[in-house]
Amino acid sequence: MKILVVDDDPHLRDLLSITLQRSGFDVLTAADGQIALTHAARERPDLIVLDVGLPEIDGFEVCRRLRTRSEVPVLFLTARDEEIDRVVGLELGADDYVTKPFSPRELVARVRAILKRGNGAANGRVMRHGTLELDPQAHDCRLDGTAIALTSTEMRILAALMQDPGRTVSRARIVDIVWGAASQVSDRTLDSHVRNLRQKLAGAGGGEALETVHGVGIRMGPCTP
Repeated sequence: MKILVVDDDPHLRDLLSITLQRSGFDVLTAADGQIALTHAARERPDLIVLDVGLPEIDGFEVCRRLRTRSEVPVLFLTARDEEIDRVVGLELGADDYVTKPFSPRELVARVRAILKRGNGAANGRVMRHGTLELDPQAHDCRLDGTAIALTSTEMRILAALMQDPGRTVSRARIVDIVWGAASQVSDRTLDSHVRNLRQKLAGAGGGEALETVHGVGIRMGPCTP
């Protein structure tokens, strides 16, 4: 699988390239945000390791532009360790957020975990609840035939809930399924993604598609337009 490493530090790019290549990945690199966008469009990597503090276009803006046309998994690797930075990164659609200094072995484990989650979704069956249909393999969501454009994170949250529509899924369990058990995703980040998901479903006529069971979690509600 192909990994795009984006960092303006040449020594760190070399370290990441060697580490990932020794783990069996093909690696290409970019030193700034503009080159990263060009490589992402032309080379179609399976995952992008993305610094935030980049020249030309910063990592947040790179992720924002990627999300207008691609659901490629993004792992932020950055020295910016404030909670607000992690929240912004994840809300932009990143799949993980790792701060420097970091363990190369842990980084490879996180890359593998993201790719594994992606493969799991790709192998998933088409799920149906009422008139809501979710096809993870095709990255397609429809309510009574109306297409709903979801991010990869929103897709995984909805898939986690639709695996057993009558069951209330705890917030901690949703975080484990979507981001991995070792993640440090805040309630605020999960709330933001769920809020966006509700709005998109409501826009297609499914205003009651997600139900909050206070103190317990979230479950699927009636899915009719």
